[in-house]
Amino acid sequence: MDGNMRILVADDQEPVRKRVIATLTAHPGFEVVAEASTGLEAVLKSKKTKPDLLILDITMPEMNGLDAARNIHSFLPESPIIILSVHKGHQLMEEARKIGVKGYVIKGEAVQKLIQAIEAVSRNDAFFPS
Repeated sequence: MDGNMRILVADDQEPVRKRVIATLTAHPGFEVVAEASTGLEAVLKSKKTKPDLLILDITMPEMNGLDAARNIHSFLPESPIIILSVHKGHQLMEEARKIGVKGYVIKGEAVQKLIQAIEAVSRNDAFFPS
């Protein structure tokens, strides 16, 4: 892949979003091209910026992360989506997998795991908590 991986980050909690963005921008080769605080905003900004990869929180206003993922997947089928969530539920993970989500990271372990997840999904591997 040439140049930086262009990433969209969506989370309704600003401190979390800023921490994720700081983690990504500190990593060579990653560029955050858009941030969103609602699922709907994530969809609209994805249409505009066409990121290479998306990181979506599940619990967001206007549209949750899974609905946003489903929507974004319909027009950016090649861009992997990673869900960031406080929820470890297997049902959520299964639902995420069914709609084409490639990775799932638990918020408490976000920083280390997020980079691993991005590297895994960019190799076309899935990344889910065991």
